[in-house]
Amino acid sequence: MFKKLFQVILFLQIVVFGVYGQSSKSINYAIIKPGSNLTTIVNTAANVTPSARQLRWQELELTAFFHIGMNTFTGREWGDGKEDSKLFNPTALDARQWVRTVKAAGFKQVIITAKHHDGFCLWPSKYTEHSVKNSPWENGQGDVVKEVADACREYKIGFGIYLSPWDRNSPVYGTDAYNDYFVNQLTELLTQYGRVDEVWFDGANGEGPNGKKQEYDFDRWYNVIRKLQPSAVIAIMGPDVRWVGTETGYGRETEWSVVPANNLDQLAVTAKSQHDITFKPKGDMRGDDLGGRDKIKNATGLVWYPAEADVSIRPGWFFHAEENDKVKSPEKLMDIYYNSVGKNCVLLLNIPPDKEGLLNSSDVNALQGWKKLRDETFKINLLKDAAVECANGVNLKSILDDDYNTWFTTRNKDTSAVITLNLKGSKTFDVLLLQENITIGQRVEKFVLEYWDGNNWKKATEGTTIGYKRSLRFPTVTADKVRLTIESSRLNPTIATMGLYKQP
Repeated sequence: MFKKLFQVILFLQIVVFGVYGQSSKSINYAIIKPGSNLTTIVNTAANVTPSARQLRWQELELTAFFHIGMNTFTGREWGDGKEDSKLFNPTALDARQWVRTVKAAGFKQVIITAKHHDGFCLWPSKYTEHSVKNSPWENGQGDVVKEVADACREYKIGFGIYLSPWDRNSPVYGTDAYNDYFVNQLTELLTQYGRVDEVWFDGANGEGPNGKKQEYDFDRWYNVIRKLQPSAVIAIMGPDVRWVGTETGYGRETEWSVVPANNLDQLAVTAKSQHDITFKPKGDMRGDDLGGRDKIKNATGLVWYPAEADVSIRPGWFFHAEENDKVKSPEKLMDIYYNSVGKNCVLLLNIPPDKEGLLNSSDVNALQGWKKLRDETFKINLLKDAAVECANGVNLKSILDDDYNTWFTTRNKDTSAVITLNLKGSKTFDVLLLQENITIGQRVEKFVLEYWDGNNWKKATEGTTIGYKRSLRFPTVTADKVRLTIESSRLNPTIATMGLYKQP
């Protein structure tokens, strides 16, 4: 009863006053006033939070990419747009098998390559002849996009589309007419298949059949998406989600979701900009730390712009039979998981269907083995029944209640804390998991985990940023008492989850 009463009081503090430096008005960007000092900028960054669509996306943790198309049948990675549409013939295509398989492996959303660089469309677009309507598959009556969308609805997971801006087949690529062509195809995809949860663009921009490169009208495309599918995140070359910077699946040790953006002055001329950003934030999105104090000290604007880490389960992005023995092992996928989801990213893993139109057994077995490793590792939180102490802490047990919507924080304006946990018996562990409640903001700048060896406190592991999720492996420790020290935080820290686990 007292816990419930405290949660009600805490909720009222949030709604009425804002908790400990948190503005009661949540917004995913901030314009920095000229002359602002570093303290003001850091506090502002602490109050920038994800939009509803960004939060939903972050909570997915795992999304799957399905690359299938002309390259599946030609053995290439990048087609030239001159392929015969009759090459596309996956005689046993079963999108339900794809979606069923990845959902069983823990994925919560999929993205289909509706059109790759070769311009071949996996749906019967009325704006081109280079599509499934001119293939022998289903006698030209098939629609891969529809099959995937229907399977996602059946299995209740998110559905997304990839539409390549580069088109090596379209004769109007490289002219103003191509942007109209692209909008027409985008409109087909956003109006014919129900809810779309993510639209994924890359930055590929090569020559078309006429030898010209295209000037993409991204801002127009974004507005079309916001109008037709307002809940969809626009990823990579878009305003909602950025690329982590490599195609290895590995994120940064220090991964801030709040980063500088030097073009937020566009808000003044963007319709309804007080509620939405419909342009890609501009800034330096390279380097080992994008949002640290040194990076934001001269910022003119800040934006919530989280990272996606993408990688293929195979050496290539499309299926090639000769790579069946080169599929990443469960152990390698587990390492990628710790370095993507465990570093405040969403992992986008590509699993390409084969020539028959099925996920190959080599890939399926790897996914199943990886899921088993994750389940065995995170099955038991060894802190579950621990006694929690913190001299300046508020809502201490919330870090162990398995409820992301409750969180530990500190009193007054304390930006550090020492949380001691008595494990009520000796436990053996080698993984630390932490989560901040990012609906309040991303705040922790540095933390350390120590264990009591009977005589002294010894360091088990340490880190910088946490964000939505941080998981760290370290040499095996056996102890009956640990402490987590938040050494530095932007305003009061908000820790929603803490766990200690033992790898199998």
